Amino acid sequence: MTLRRFTEADVDDLAALHGHPDVMRHIDDGRPVPRAVVVQQQLPRILREYDELPSGQGCFVAAEKSSGKFLGWLSLRPAASVGLNGGTELGYRMLPSVWGLGYATEGARALVHHAFAELDVDLIVATTMTVNAASRRVMEKAGLSLIRTFFEEWPEYIEGAEHGDVEYAITREAWAQRHDHQRSSA
Repeated sequence: MTLRRFTEADVDDLAALHGHPDVMRHIDDGRPVPRAVVVQQQLPRILREYDELPSGQGCFVAAEKSSGKFLGWLSLRPAASVGLNGGTELGYRMLPSVWGLGYATEGARALVHHAFAELDVDLIVATTMTVNAASRRVMEKAGLSLIRTFFEEWPEYIEGAEHGDVEYAITREAWAQRHDHQRSSA
């Protein structure tokens, strides 16, 4: 898998991803995003972020290395999700056709390494619904640890919301200790 910046040519793939009910069931209001919202708001925001965010941050297309096929996206941005207070937020969305194949984990690990080894990031955070076991596994495999479960008032009920949301995190120091340990064990 490779990670690259989005371009306007990625609009159809992004609309398909954000328009997929299985992808969106644990995000925002739990509903697919209409194509018009992707075209008029979401893709333009992603493209603007490359100029507005610190270098090396933003939302990146995850593409299959051999074919260039769109798999989804991964992101590093200043934390903005409900319930997070500071840090750099790791995010990801993948097409259901590639769930369970390790792409989200591969990309998440690459972005965590990038954030700590190349960017001036001290803390990486991520959040998901407590019931989103697959996303939680990705966070754990990327080295993040469960910090807390929290409950927010959401405008609309999403199945599983009664179990709350979780925050995961890893500090630069914890990552460096694990990274040094892995290198010395190899």
